[in-house]
Amino acid sequence: MKEFTINRAEAGQRFDRYLSKNLPNAAKGFIYKMLRKKNITLNGKKADGSEKIQAGDTVRIFFSEDTYRHFAGGSTISVQPVTKPSWQPVILYEDEDILIVDKPAGMLSQKAKKQDVSLIEHLTAYLGGSEEAGAGNPKTFCVGVCNRLDRNTSGIVVAGKTIMGLQCMTQAFREQMAEKYYVCLACGEVKKRSRISGYLKKDSMTNKVYISGYDDGDPDTQLIETEYIPICSSGSATLMKVHLITGRTHQIRAHLAYIGHPLAGDAKYGNEKDNRKYRERYGLRCQLLHSFELTLPPEALAALPETARKA
Repeated sequence: MKEFTINRAEAGQRFDRYLSKNLPNAAKGFIYKMLRKKNITLNGKKADGSEKIQAGDTVRIFFSEDTYRHFAGGSTISVQPVTKPSWQPVILYEDEDILIVDKPAGMLSQKAKKQDVSLIEHLTAYLGGSEEAGAGNPKTFCVGVCNRLDRNTSGIVVAGKTIMGLQCMTQAFREQMAEKYYVCLACGEVKKRSRISGYLKKDSMTNKVYISGYDDGDPDTQLIETEYIPICSSGSATLMKVHLITGRTHQIRAHLAYIGHPLAGDAKYGNEKDNRKYRERYGLRCQLLHSFELTLPPEALAALPETARKA
């Protein structure tokens, strides 16, 4: 028999989802059968799997050691903390459920390949295997990011330290409840504040997006809106504040390039002549784009404890 106590990081998820993570080699039908036969119980009682587990709940799995080992197998979560961190996270805010960090340019928000070291691995190392990182049973939860920035874009990333924090903040971003603002250096002179719209389509083969001024009827085409506010200009470049109204892949980079003002240093959407100038004069190796402000309405934080709602 195996017994687990649900920690705060794991709380808030459905019991059947928790069991699928704990027993990744077991089919869902088998898990439900074990629940019906009370070979798996929640707080000593029969459960059907739809229950929302809470911190302090007790899970008992009445399998032999060999049977449990067979179904538990490897973890469905394969995050390993960085053993010798070369970067110390710049924490903008932290409470029991969420963590807001300033991601540097050049770092992935999350893995693209198995061997990658991303922000998630660094945050796992920062949390140090604490209960907040899911240390009670690392198969059932680990820290996760709620929004993503391109590798070479720096700035604000929100991470969930608990299931509750991750779910709440991910939903806020998905429903576009968050107001996101960036600063950037765009090529050319921009004189007036403007709100622009267009249609974006992603080419997964090239990992690039393409902007047009009309809807071509393709279901993969997405409406985008971007507001930009010029702060100052040298004539050849403009420092701007950008309000990301819809958050799509490469939206700011591609949208500004579409209207003739690509970001300085942007190798994918930028102007090679301008990029060469910035590279040779200033050693610039990535686009000058930084997420610097994030605003959330009270309703976005309603599911979180009082400490987070006051942040």
